[in-house]
Amino acid sequence: MPGRHGRLGGAVQQQRELDPLFIWSAIALLIFGLVMVYSSSIAYAEGSRVSGHNATFFLLRHAVFLTVGVVAGIMAVQVPLSAWQRAAPYLFLAGVVLLIAVLIPHVGREVNGSRRWLPLGPINLQPSELMKLFAVLYAADYTVRKLPVMGSFKQAFLPMLGVIVFTGFLLLREPDFGAFVVICTIAFGILFLGGLNARIFALLFIMALVGFVLLIWLSPYRRERLFNFVDPWRDAYGSGYQLSHALIAFGRGEWFGVGLGASVEKLFYLPEAHTDFLLAVIAEELGFAGVLTVVVLFGILVQRAFAIGRRALLLERYYGGLVAQGIGLWLGFQGFINMGVNMGLLPTKGLTLPLMSFGGSGIVANCIALAVLLRIDWENRHVMRGVGG
Repeated sequence: MPGRHGRLGGAVQQQRELDPLFIWSAIALLIFGLVMVYSSSIAYAEGSRVSGHNATFFLLRHAVFLTVGVVAGIMAVQVPLSAWQRAAPYLFLAGVVLLIAVLIPHVGREVNGSRRWLPLGPINLQPSELMKLFAVLYAADYTVRKLPVMGSFKQAFLPMLGVIVFTGFLLLREPDFGAFVVICTIAFGILFLGGLNARIFALLFIMALVGFVLLIWLSPYRRERLFNFVDPWRDAYGSGYQLSHALIAFGRGEWFGVGLGASVEKLFYLPEAHTDFLLAVIAEELGFAGVLTVVVLFGILVQRAFAIGRRALLLERYYGGLVAQGIGLWLGFQGFINMGVNMGLLPTKGLTLPLMSFGGSGIVANCIALAVLLRIDWENRHVMRGVGG
């Protein structure tokens, strides 16, 4: 053990205070997202009475959300990781209470048949976005507490299964199937990273697969989405409309796009252009080069998150290691799902592109998650310097 710490301590002497690749990839995605939210929303904002026909409506709101997120992140990075661990169960419980509040008539706000928002004056809070962060913090704390019994189905797996089933029930009542899938992936992914018995995990995977198939098959709405994903052109002017226009946007973009701001699909053809289908606008305006840039930036961000987590685990800071890898899993998995949906590789899901798409609750939750990652990295380096010298 001393030799390992000595190697880590020696290596960190030439490192900076924080990971520059992680910081700059995160900043690049946030700024890139701000630019593309403006570009993709201009026409919609000009034609909407909700925005007062103001072309900069979504740009200004996204800038405000981003500012709030950065301020929240600056505050969050000051909080020691031990405090996050102590607060994790209470934050998760608060998230559950918010998910229940959303479902109460005249309390939660319903939009397009989904009740996912709590109106707070001029803004709407989406608890499922905060719940993703709370799930990371809680699952990591749960796993650390259960480390001695991670091979036990009854002691390690069943309690978490019960918690996630109840949370999933609330999410499916909204309904928010996409958030349910992400939170399940976060929780059980962290359990696996924490050493959950491989046989239990294989059983979980099979159960989850069967459960998701049943949820899709028993819901006409989700079943129709699946059929449209297989062949969106079968009903290109109906249920396959969104995906077909996303594919048209990708086709028009070719290698280098039609130019920033020159998208045709965002002109009331492609629904949710500034939220769920932001990548399709990037593909049309900036082409393959723009999409590749986004993929590479996400790849760097996720890789650095897992590297920060691995370093924490080597230092026997298990909670920090699992939180860092859980955040990497969350951002990577949700980004992968959103990109797959935009490219027609996965069925349509109501999931935004992390750090980039328009949405206040999502941006704030993402910024706090980045701040927690920075804190873990800073504490890692602080411990390594102390051990090394």
